[in-house]
Amino acid sequence: MLENASPPQTTDNWPPYDIAKLGEDTYRIVLAVAGFAEDELTITHQPNMLVIEGATTENDEVQYLHHGLALRSFARRFELADHVTIVGAKLENGLLVIDLKKEIPEEMKPRRIEINVETDKKAASKRIENAAA
Repeated sequence: MLENASPPQTTDNWPPYDIAKLGEDTYRIVLAVAGFAEDELTITHQPNMLVIEGATTENDEVQYLHHGLALRSFARRFELADHVTIVGAKLENGLLVIDLKKEIPEEMKPRRIEINVETDKKAASKRIENAAA
């Protein structure tokens, strides 16, 4: 479901991101958030949804001769499958790294059911007679 990231709020697909499968049940989302500080980023885990938001404050004291850095606010949403949890998040070298893990509860995991074969026909017929009684 991670691969079905919901469409971005803006049409230019910003900020860019990667989704990687690290193991059988471990995943990583990496967003390019250069220019954002930790306190300008918010990560929210809602039921089956991961929301990452970034907000910067404009510096009105600076007069730009060329303004090419895209330091605008954003909200990026990722739809998560059931039982996916956020393991951790870190900001390093302008990249926001979020690690995820899928943890299916034991009672929901598939289990093999053994088929018992009766070799004693008398025991089988007694059970049938008792069930009819």
